[in-house]
Amino acid sequence: MCGITGYIGARAAYPIVIKGLQRLEYRGYDSAGLMLYNNGESTVFKTKGKVIDLQGIVSEENQKGNICIGHTRWATHGIPNDVNSHPHVSNSGNITIIHNGIIENYDTIKKELTQRGYVFKSDTDTEVLVNLIEEVQIQENCPLAKAVQLALNDVIGAYAIAVFDKRDDKKIVTAKLGSPLAIGIGENNEEFFIASDASPFIEYTKNAIYLQDEELAIVEKGKAIEVRKIHDDSSVEPEIHALKLNLAQIEKEGFDHFMLKEIFEQPKAIVDTYRGRLLANEGIIRMAGVEEYIDRFKNANRIIIIACGTSWHAGLVAEYLFEDIARIPVEVEYASEFRYRNPIITEKDVVIAISQSGETADSLAAIKMAKASGAYVFGVCNVVGSSIARESHSGAYTHAGPEIGVASTKAFTTQITLLTLMALKLGKEKGILANSDFHAYLQNMELIPSKVEVLLKQNEIIKNIASEFAETPSCLFLGRGYNFPVALEGALKLKEISYIHAEGYPAAEMKHGPIALIEDGYPVIVVAINKGHYEKVVSNIQEIKSRKGKIIAVVTEGDVTVKEMADHVIEIPEVDEALSPLLTTIPLQLLSYHVAVLRGCNVDQPRNLAKSVTVE
Repeated sequence: MCGITGYIGARAAYPIVIKGLQRLEYRGYDSAGLMLYNNGESTVFKTKGKVIDLQGIVSEENQKGNICIGHTRWATHGIPNDVNSHPHVSNSGNITIIHNGIIENYDTIKKELTQRGYVFKSDTDTEVLVNLIEEVQIQENCPLAKAVQLALNDVIGAYAIAVFDKRDDKKIVTAKLGSPLAIGIGENNEEFFIASDASPFIEYTKNAIYLQDEELAIVEKGKAIEVRKIHDDSSVEPEIHALKLNLAQIEKEGFDHFMLKEIFEQPKAIVDTYRGRLLANEGIIRMAGVEEYIDRFKNANRIIIIACGTSWHAGLVAEYLFEDIARIPVEVEYASEFRYRNPIITEKDVVIAISQSGETADSLAAIKMAKASGAYVFGVCNVVGSSIARESHSGAYTHAGPEIGVASTKAFTTQITLLTLMALKLGKEKGILANSDFHAYLQNMELIPSKVEVLLKQNEIIKNIASEFAETPSCLFLGRGYNFPVALEGALKLKEISYIHAEGYPAAEMKHGPIALIEDGYPVIVVAINKGHYEKVVSNIQEIKSRKGKIIAVVTEGDVTVKEMADHVIEIPEVDEALSPLLTTIPLQLLSYHVAVLRGCNVDQPRNLAKSVTVE
């Protein structure tokens, strides 16, 4: 949620920060703003709307200066409008702040500051924080960094902040708790870049540090970054990371949208996920994070999977995989419910946390709860160095590359790829899988990327199907077994980016309520591959047809039975049922994408959504 970016150095700061904000648009936002410092004056520009709207209010003559901080806001405290947009300025006009997160005790602080004469223009918690910093600075007669540290010790909540005082115009103070913050380091410390992730500054430097929770950094041109602990003021030696991200990965490369690019990147992303792990010819799966704790997995009473959104659907697929292949009981939990339910967790439990960003607030809180109860935590995420990666006992990265589109696509398939490898390895280690079956799975896993490429060649066919249903107000997705979670994910994709109401259901549950929705022309998308409960799904399709519903069916290549009943058919290559979600999800992603485009929706930045939910 929200995006932070900033620059201090010798270059013109405005174009760097504007480009950075554009690269952070994928995180989701409803307003944008920036502060430019030039010749002793700091000037704030901010507006409800998009970054392009912000550019429209900053005249060329106001774009000068070598220090700038910028922000894209996703509304929490206060409606989306110009006043509530960031940056926020203290009452004196000296201190400016941008903030990602939520200050939970802001109301108490606001009342106290109001009694001291402070006046607030916005409804935000962030304006309260910047004035608290100013009040601390006045009372303690201290530098900005010390005032920020003392103020943050009085707040409850989550934050990533960048703070600038025009009276001390050589530095920017940053701090982090629960929200990501990266600092790019220029050559000889002559310039620094601040951002929520590395994408805004990847073309300028390959060196960065990632602030840890409860750390404060003083960024001053010409000096090494100084990092301190917020709670005790102790010094921290920052770890400098060499960035592996490249500029081409975060550009559209000829595709109309990032989402479409990322759908088409899935063959490569799946290969990157299993590269070095899946050695099919040797009959080996190598996963250091699993091997190091193999006894914890083998002796676990159960696996608890915690996740949110699309990652939760990947967890549901993993439930089938772990129980079927490795015979380990699995529970799949929404992290947001798990953390507040007073769950029973023991030292015999293994907790797998799944998150694309590795920064999901609810999942992080659930991890800490599980660790406090003695459970072993394994993290599955995409972003190297993310909070979940650091909080887990061990884990594995999906290596999907940057996912800019808010609606996850390649994150889903790479998560399933990784979880499949884990299930197969555990099934082999526990003696559940026979050698012949294990080797067959490995050989078939290697074929998945080429089969995805075959599916992607049906893009135009799927686009034509989408044109018939683009104006429907509602639809239903059905699947069984391994493909029930795929139905849920297909429905989520459609509602996320096209704003069409959609529900995913187990096909067998249709008669327990959803069948009431079926009427003449009502679209139903059914995953009906020739594995598992094929005959049962065929019966469900017949029930839909008898009520004049329109059927879009995902079937196995060469299918005859469903093809005769369905209005539209999308064929997938032959595949094992356990591996089928890696294929069946692809046409549903393309279908949702084309429907959204036909409806004129903002595919990469759907309304009200954020890429990474870093606050509750």
